Amino acid sequence: MNTYDYDWVDAFADRPFGGNGCVVVHSAGDIDTETRMTLVRETSLSECAFIVPSERADFGARYYLAAREILMAGHPTVATVISLVSRGLVDVSGGRAEFSLEVGAGVLPIEVECSANGQVQVTMTQQAPTFHHIHQPKDIATIYGLSSDDIVGIPETVSTGSYFGITVLKDKDALHRAQLDVGALQAYVDSGKGDFTEPFLVTLGGETENGDTFSRLLLPPPMPPEDPFTGSATGCMAAYLWRHGLVENPDFIAEQGHWMHRPGQAKVQVLGPRENISGIRVGGRGYILMSGKLHL
Repeated sequence: MNTYDYDWVDAFADRPFGGNGCVVVHSAGDIDTETRMTLVRETSLSECAFIVPSERADFGARYYLAAREILMAGHPTVATVISLVSRGLVDVSGGRAEFSLEVGAGVLPIEVECSANGQVQVTMTQQAPTFHHIHQPKDIATIYGLSSDDIVGIPETVSTGSYFGITVLKDKDALHRAQLDVGALQAYVDSGKGDFTEPFLVTLGGETENGDTFSRLLLPPPMPPEDPFTGSATGCMAAYLWRHGLVENPDFIAEQGHWMHRPGQAKVQVLGPRENISGIRVGGRGYILMSGKLHL
């Protein structure tokens, strides 16, 4: 039996039971893939993070869903950095730090700022987005029991390391009404058109007065039914909104999870002009809910 240090971090939140939870396991290079996925299922979280050696960056991490690895994920990145800082593996005594983190999709530049009261803000720079399949509104609407009229513009698959079908809904009523039809989603994926991890639903306007967007990510089994906050999809969404002129400012606040009673928030900055985006900065805080030893 081996023993590993772990932290359970609520990412994109500054209080317990907010944002999206993630277990971060340290010195996990010798934990096999099946055990990593089994831990995800044991926690009932959407993802867990495993800190591993890296020859390309200051730290390495790998992220897993219940049934597979995910190459890029935002809330596990925030959780991983919060855990590294809390354990003194990243020095923020000067108020800020910069380092690199290698994930499955590549190397992410990371910035950390620590305020006088000890609050830590993590910012990752996601890679330049790539734009892929364009989807007919009626096809995406069918997956969620909506109509084509509920969708603004043309849904499109965007990736900053993970692929999401970005879909803008006309209002929060449509967002409320959205219910995932797992069979319809699988049929669309099987048709060859669904080149995404999942569709990501977004409305313009936050759930609080501070927010500029509000989103939902509904998930198929064996994952939890809904993700409280999705940092990688938020980066893809920001690139889509900026490229298609749906936001006037490349800097904005993204919100998610409030209807699940797990409010999450990210500061987003799209880098570069609309026609040539060079990267996406996504930042948030984290709260360590639990720490301990994992015995495997």
